[in-house]
Amino acid sequence: MNLHAALRAVHEGRHDRIPPHMIEVMDRAAARLTESGQVERALGPGAQAPGFTLPSAKGETVVLSDLLARGPVVLSFYRGAWCPFCNLELRALQQRLPDVTARGARLVAVSPEVPDESLSLSERHGLAFDVLSDEGCETAARYGLAFDLPDDLADVYDELGFDLKRVNNGHRRTLPMPATYVIDAEGVIRWSFVAADYAVRAEPDDIVAALDSLR
Repeated sequence: MNLHAALRAVHEGRHDRIPPHMIEVMDRAAARLTESGQVERALGPGAQAPGFTLPSAKGETVVLSDLLARGPVVLSFYRGAWCPFCNLELRALQQRLPDVTARGARLVAVSPEVPDESLSLSERHGLAFDVLSDEGCETAARYGLAFDLPDDLADVYDELGFDLKRVNNGHRRTLPMPATYVIDAEGVIRWSFVAADYAVRAEPDDIVAALDSLR
């Protein structure tokens, strides 16, 4: 089963776990984000990738320019460990990590969660790539990905026990749209995938193909 199929299965099965009125709020918010045009405004191929200096789950400081000095970077933005779609995506990326590193690239994943939450997620899934904390989505904002949840959706997430205020260090409403970038060694974005729909993610095969196109 590819990542797309696995994500679809979880999305279709949500009706067994989540009350209809909550699903209605989620779908309405997703439609509004799609209609806002933010996906089209996010950075894409040809743009210079904004730099960042972010803490990793292991307590290290990761600087984009340092990574690029060693080769291309695959940069993936996800919502958090509380999101089942993000967990599927991260596990799929881990499975294809050897293909990424074989092409001389470095994979890093970024969320607004505090380092302790990122560490728990990394250990749970046995992630061998850096998981970084972008508190307040400041880096995500520079890529055009940060947005604020509408109040009714933030309330739904609270009811579901996600507690974004705690895991995001007080930033209860701000999240990144799911996105993946392939950045060449010169710091130029060569391939991107950005989605307003939280249940859609970049397919690992497409990421590897984008890395191949750099060679």
